Amino acid sequence: MLYPNLDVSEMFVERQAQRSAMHVRHLNEQLVRVLKTIGYDVGFQSGQGQYLVDRDGARYLDLLSGFGVFAIGRNHPVLRHALKSVLDSDLPNLVQMDVSTLAGVLAERLLDHIPYLDKVFFANSGAESVEAAIKFARVATGRTGIVYCDHGYHGLTYGALSLTDDKNFRGGFDPLLPDCKVVPFNDLAALEQALSSRQIAALIVEPIQGKGVNMPTDEFLPGAAALCRKYGTLFVADEIQTGIGRTGRFLAVEHWNVEPDMVLLAKALSGGHVPIGVVLTRKHIFDKVFNRMDRAVVHGSTFAKNDLAMAAGIATLEVLKAENLIENAARRGAELQLALNRMVPGYELLKEVRGKGLMIGVEFGPPKSLRLRASWNLLETANKGLFCQLITVPLFKDHKILTQVAGHGSHTIKLLPPLIINDEDCKWIETSFDSVIAASHQVPGAIWSLGKTLMDNAVRKSA
Repeated sequence: MLYPNLDVSEMFVERQAQRSAMHVRHLNEQLVRVLKTIGYDVGFQSGQGQYLVDRDGARYLDLLSGFGVFAIGRNHPVLRHALKSVLDSDLPNLVQMDVSTLAGVLAERLLDHIPYLDKVFFANSGAESVEAAIKFARVATGRTGIVYCDHGYHGLTYGALSLTDDKNFRGGFDPLLPDCKVVPFNDLAALEQALSSRQIAALIVEPIQGKGVNMPTDEFLPGAAALCRKYGTLFVADEIQTGIGRTGRFLAVEHWNVEPDMVLLAKALSGGHVPIGVVLTRKHIFDKVFNRMDRAVVHGSTFAKNDLAMAAGIATLEVLKAENLIENAARRGAELQLALNRMVPGYELLKEVRGKGLMIGVEFGPPKSLRLRASWNLLETANKGLFCQLITVPLFKDHKILTQVAGHGSHTIKLLPPLIINDEDCKWIETSFDSVIAASHQVPGAIWSLGKTLMDNAVRKSA
């Protein structure tokens, strides 16, 4: 039987003009207000590859990629075919009192990329993967302590939030998980002091921190892994954003020749359509958790191994390999960083460009000249990090590039495009950034008029 009122694509067309009103009434009104304030409420209608199209037919280059989930681009035909094949096959999905064939295939293919690990646990999201890693580490070691790094981000569920060093996210949700200790990123001495108690089950760390695109020193990750071995602590690499080719390697830890005890993946493995999270771990850890038949389901998640998610993961890995997207990320990322770094000497507001592959941070900082410094200080007084909106908003409105700041109060803009971007896209990024940054050095000017508007809004919010 067909239900004519359930044509969802037609429903999208019919109701899209009401999207903001529906969100104000039923969902997140504050998000709608933010989008309207900064001029991002353009009503995107479609997406293909690295591009988005708004209600007026304008094409945008997407440098957010849904916070990293669209590594292979939006609506990739191979992914769509894989999902349709599952829906058309009447597979025995989520029987529960059975084991999943497609989960076995995806686990096998993931471990081919990370041969020093042995077992796979599937979840529904990155945050769920972090929660599982906390539980696994505590059971495997018999310890309760978890160490994480300042400025890190691991998710917003309670355990993951307990390892997320951001007051904006944590505020109002205390008390969080006990026995979680923060140490400075890149500080091996502080890490050793924390681990020397021999009460720490795991160090959970992003190889490159997503909030700020903060890079490890060449010594930090290898040194951290060595300290974990010395004190019996498990080394857990949160590769939820950095993994699946983002940095020009399958895993970011490969740049530093580190082999973690657990690796956490999510985001890009989904292909952008069906959420998935993964914990890849050593056998001795896994066997401590699932150690008897009566503990076969001691940890799990109802939808974790659903066939659509498994198919999305399999298709994503296939596309990465067939289209050489990891190599493309390395090559295009190097080109972009070189082009953007060439601008640094010419612009006093542009401080640094850093990253690996197609995870790039463009950092701005206080200028030296008196006129620019006065304008900078006014913005900083109103709202720390506000200057970056003077870059992202014109990039969006005038150059049709979608990007955003790399965290609350941050002076860094993060570029996280699909791994499929081409030479034309790189030129688009380079010329657009050059134009907007140049305009930001003109005081008075249109960009600083925008700054006054944003500053007035910030002051009203805090009043």
